[in-house]
Amino acid sequence: MTAADSRMPCRARGTSHPTRRRMLLAGASLGLSALGLPARAAGYPDKPIRLVVPFPAGGATDLMARTMGQKLAERLGQAVVIDNRAGAGGGIGAEAVATSAPDGYTLLFATMGSLTINPSLYKNLRYDPVRSFDPITLTHNTSNLLVVGPDVPARSVAELIALARKAPGELSFASAGNGTTSHLSGELFKSLAKVDLTHVPYKGSAPAMTDFLGGRTSMMFDTASNFVDYVKTGKVRPLGVTGRKRLPSMPNVPSISETPGMSDYEMSLWLGVLAPAGTPGAIVARRHDEIGAAMSSPDIVRQMADAGIDVRLSTPKEFAALIRTDTARWSEVVKRSGVRLD
Repeated sequence: MTAADSRMPCRARGTSHPTRRRMLLAGASLGLSALGLPARAAGYPDKPIRLVVPFPAGGATDLMARTMGQKLAERLGQAVVIDNRAGAGGGIGAEAVATSAPDGYTLLFATMGSLTINPSLYKNLRYDPVRSFDPITLTHNTSNLLVVGPDVPARSVAELIALARKAPGELSFASAGNGTTSHLSGELFKSLAKVDLTHVPYKGSAPAMTDFLGGRTSMMFDTASNFVDYVKTGKVRPLGVTGRKRLPSMPNVPSISETPGMSDYEMSLWLGVLAPAGTPGAIVARRHDEIGAAMSSPDIVRQMADAGIDVRLSTPKEFAALIRTDTARWSEVVKRSGVRLD
């Protein structure tokens, strides 16, 4: 995909399963908004806003951005254009925003991984998670789900660990890419369970899902919303939630930390919106209020809850503090895992 191909209005390609279609249905009208909504009032903003998503179209991160973008476009009276910049665990998209003009017209929809994990993974990272951005607000919070294919006989995390120990390296897990939370979820699992799993990285959740569902990998750690419908139809078997709490949408699926010997396991995921460093405070404040109002819409809250995602808002200062704290935390996890990327 070229850069020109990726800068498209809010219309996803490659969304084939029912949960994605339902999430996208709510945001389908955003494709029309990119053709030009009537301005609510003259003045700022007076042109479309570019929301950079550092992963391919069709994945859970992309669809969350499109759903949010629709509401934001309605409030602003301006188009919100999704710009998918995939690669380097979200780093390519983050760098694109870090080097953009700080005028409020280019924003980053960042994952926890691109901001707090990448600094420990990449030796030559060309952006600083603290200095390169002005945080606006957190928007989403969720957990990954550990699922296995029907050919894997394990029916619990304990059984999966036992199976992996009997056949070191034979079980594989797909991820959305090196350094992503789906990758580090697996690395943390390997470390604590003391098992050898083969990591198979892809450029985003959508292609990883395709191969996993096709039986080319044994398991996957990824956003629960990606698997809801496949769990219902029995195409995949959920074994555990990476966060500390069970998901309301899947109350019978335990947290991985509930497994004996895995009490230290935790991977909760957050996402949020940032602007390039140097964006005027008044614009940051306005974007904060606009995004907060959009994400607080009852239909958005309900839609996210149905997909196993919580709406989570914050002040810019709270978001900045979280980035600093989690960067230090994941530095230790990455160091223990031995993972390092160039």
